[in-house]
Amino acid sequence: MPPRTRSGKKPGARAGSLAILVRHGQTSTTGQVLPGRAAGLHLSEGGLESASRVALALSAMKHPPAGIYASPLERARETAAPIARALSRRVVVDRGLNECDFGEWTGRSLTALSRTKEWESVQNRPNGFRFPGGESFEEMRARVWGTLLRLSARHQGEAFVAVSHADCIKAAVAEAAGIPLDLFQRLVVSPCSISVIAFGANRIHVVCMNRTTSIDDLALS
Repeated sequence: MPPRTRSGKKPGARAGSLAILVRHGQTSTTGQVLPGRAAGLHLSEGGLESASRVALALSAMKHPPAGIYASPLERARETAAPIARALSRRVVVDRGLNECDFGEWTGRSLTALSRTKEWESVQNRPNGFRFPGGESFEEMRARVWGTLLRLSARHQGEAFVAVSHADCIKAAVAEAAGIPLDLFQRLVVSPCSISVIAFGANRIHVVCMNRTTSIDDLALS
């Protein structure tokens, strides 16, 4: 019978990891404008307060996250900053967590966009949609999912935080749950909410999503 380690796992077996996905906090344009990757958008006062509450929740975990990663955009880095302080760690910027590149739609009003003929495809057939001059939803999904797989391999037996954006997190949760990309818009990811994906040795599953309460009951399984 093959020997086992003190943890009960076979030598060389891959330990699981928890990907704690945090959407950035609220900004002055949340729900009004499609900011995309435009620079200069910061958290609102309420967004900063919410980020501090997330930091408190994560620091209360029995096994706090061992790594903190963030999209390069200001609103994501500002959300990650109090988490890093609470955990005495530094934020590592990872471009794989960046917002979808909305191309020519960047900075446009959501009300105005909702009146375009393309909007129906964005909401109901996103798998085949590419933003004019930007990224497709499939390219975004592949980029974010590949990033989480890479970080999961780096943090075997640990939890890590990835601060990103609504569509990125929805696409990742959909991928983990086996939900087709064409249906991912049915998911909701609120500002400063927490969604968790467990990467196990033999399976991947969604632990929770869009959670805004304490997560001190989360553990590797």
